[in-house]
Order: sequence, then structure tokens, then C-alpha cells
Amino acid sequence: MKDPELLVERRHHNTLYLLAAVCTIFMTLAVAVQPLFLRNVLNLSFEYAGLINANIQVVTEILDLGLIMYLGYLSDRFGRVPIATVGFVVAAFGALLAVYSAELGILLGVGGIAFYYFSRIIMSLGTGAVWPQISTIAGDYTDYASRPRFLANTVFMMALGATLVYAVLMQIPKHSGLSSVMVMTAVVALIGAWLTRHFMIDVAPKLREKGVPWRRIQQLVMKEERVRLSFAAAFFARSDMVFIGLFLMMWFIYFADLVAINQEEAAAHAGLLIGLTGFTILISIPFWAKFIEKRGRVMTISLGMMLSGIGFLLMGFIVNPFEWAILVPIALIATGQAACLIAPQVLVIDYSPREIRGSVLGAFNVVGVLGIIFFVQVGGWLFDSVGPHAPFLLIGTGNLILTCYALWVLRGTIKARSNPTEPVDVVDVLKDIESL
Repeated sequence: MKDPELLVERRHHNTLYLLAAVCTIFMTLAVAVQPLFLRNVLNLSFEYAGLINANIQVVTEILDLGLIMYLGYLSDRFGRVPIATVGFVVAAFGALLAVYSAELGILLGVGGIAFYYFSRIIMSLGTGAVWPQISTIAGDYTDYASRPRFLANTVFMMALGATLVYAVLMQIPKHSGLSSVMVMTAVVALIGAWLTRHFMIDVAPKLREKGVPWRRIQQLVMKEERVRLSFAAAFFARSDMVFIGLFLMMWFIYFADLVAINQEEAAAHAGLLIGLTGFTILISIPFWAKFIEKRGRVMTISLGMMLSGIGFLLMGFIVNPFEWAILVPIALIATGQAACLIAPQVLVIDYSPREIRGSVLGAFNVVGVLGIIFFVQVGGWLFDSVGPHAPFLLIGTGNLILTCYALWVLRGTIKARSNPTEPVDVVDVLKDIESL
């Protein structure tokens, strides 16, 4: 049988990079237009803004919980490509429904906000079948040496997609309205389905056993503390960009009345700032790719979480989000987030046997979703009851707690360097796991 790595060509790499951007554009755009759509089309008042916006995000993430893990297992059994293709199509269908939430909600007698909930759920279920497969395929296409650079390039394209949304696409509503942008969301998903179907291949060995390999995943997590660190990083860091995209946008939109700015202009202003966040991530990624190769995965997680945590805590000192002072914490958050987008995934993939890699990453992503649910739900309550800065203080505190844990794990990584025959971040336990 031909070596799977020999089946992968440069065009497959390039297509995966493009899919990373396409998927991120869809997911980011869906979140970015949400506060503006609820405020201006469905007439949601400020009193319930934090609760409703957060609840929509939490409901979609809860449903993803039951889907992501099982789809990870199915990708081990039947391949990543068909699952990602169907996911894009489902996401496009949900995006089209969202455009007509007000009309369809009245027609069905459930109200526009309730129907928008439904459409966002469909969109989330679709993307829940896509974005985990991107990281899994990246792992399939690489080995230990090439993985940091390849995943860094993938994350670069994700950040580029998010940057395009806020710097370009979120400037469209003030010129031509929201409907055109929301229809564009569906078109982006259909493009993703076409690219996946025609330009991607599966190379990982198929899992023969029926049922999710829970025991093997448990053994993997229990035996290696660096895998546990990766899972913890997913819990704390996965919600960071959701916080920036959701709560910062809400802060601008609902603060606009106090500074005599209309909501569309405020959303555009927030979009530029969030676009700057994405741009900062973009220019930070090459640095972090080299840093991972030279200093290791664990050191990267430690430093990235520390920078991000400090940035979020500094947001607590911001009173007016339209002031230039907000650029300092945003730059720190973005720089740290770039590291946290790459290193935990690289580390967990390093330890994942090829035939259950989808299942392991499914568990990894479920932990990340749990983090999003927890921090977004609590953050929404804090936004309404304490103030717009409170959610950022919450996530900043969490990130610094994880920094302490990462530094504790790092002591074992430093000790591992005394054995020159083993890589710093991958030890003999990998062979033990694969033999189970």
C-alpha cells in the first residue's frame, strides 16, 4: 500500500489553507452580524442584549457537544472529507434561514428571535461538522517535525478569514444593509462544500472498531500531563475570540447611544478594532511557529496564556471603548491568542494515534466547547449585571490561572530535555498508547 503521506500533494495543502479561511469567515460573520441583526432588525433592547446574545451562543454550543465527539469518531471510521462537505451544506441552509427570521418567525407564530435561534442552531451544527475536521486533516497531512509550521499556516488563514470579516465585510452593512452580508454567509459555506468535495482527500487509516474508543482516549489523557494541559488550554482559551467577537461588538453597539453614534457606525468601528485583532494575530503567527520549534509546545502555551490574560485584565480599566487606550490590551490579547490557537492543537495531535485522531480531537474540541459555554454564559450575565468590562476580567483571570498550571507542567518538559534521544514534547508514552 502506498504511504499515505505520498498521496498528499501541495494542492491538498493549499486547499486546506483555503478551507480554514472559508470556515472561519462563515463562523465569524455569523457571530459578528448577530448583535446588529438582533438590535436593528428584531428590535432587541439593551436590557436583554447580553443575555440573549450569550444564550444564542450557548445553545448552539450545547448542541455541538453531542455532535462534535461523535463526528470525530465517524471521521475515523469513514473519513474527514464527506463529513466536512455535508457540514458546509447544512451551515449554508441555516444561514439562508437566518436572513428571513423575522418573516418566518411571524409566519410560524414563534417570533423572529425564536426562529433566529433555530437558524443559528442549524448553522452551528453545520460548522460543528467542519472546523474540527480541518485540524484533524492537518494532523493527518503532517509529522512531528512539519506539524508546527503547517498548523501555523492553517491558523494564519483562519486569522486572515476573521480579519477580512471585521475589516471588510462588516463595513458593508452601513452601505447596503445587513441582508446582503447574511446572504453572503450562505454563499461562503457553499463554496466551502464545493472545495472540500472536489479538492480534498482522506489519508488516515480507518478505525475498524465500532463505538467511540473511550478507553484509549482516557488512557491517553491519564498517562500524559501535556495532553491534560492541551485539554485545559482548550477549555480556557477557545472562548477568547468569541469574547472579542461577541462582547466587544455588543459593547460598541450599546455604548453608541452615549456618544451619539448610530449602531451601524459603531458596529463598523468595532469591526475595524476586531479586524486589527485578527491582523495582530496574523503577524504574530510566524513568530510563534518558530518559537514552538525552538522552545517547545508547553513553553508556547505558558507565554501565550500569560499575554492574553494580562490583556483581558487590562480591558477592565477601559471606560469608553471608542478611546485609543483600548489598543494596548487588544494587542496583548491578540498576540497571546495566536500562540493558544496553535500550540495546544499541535501538542494533542502529537500524542494522538492516527486511527483515533478524529476521536481524540473530538474530545479535545468538546472540552473547548464546554469552556465556551461556561465563559460565554457567565460573561453574558456579567455584561448585564455588572458592566461591559466584567466578562473580560473573567476570562483574563481564567487565562492567568492556566498560565500557572502550564508553568507547573513546564518543569517536566525541561527535565525531559536531559534525554537527547527523545523530543521534548513527545515521549515513549506515545508508543504505549498506540499499542493499546
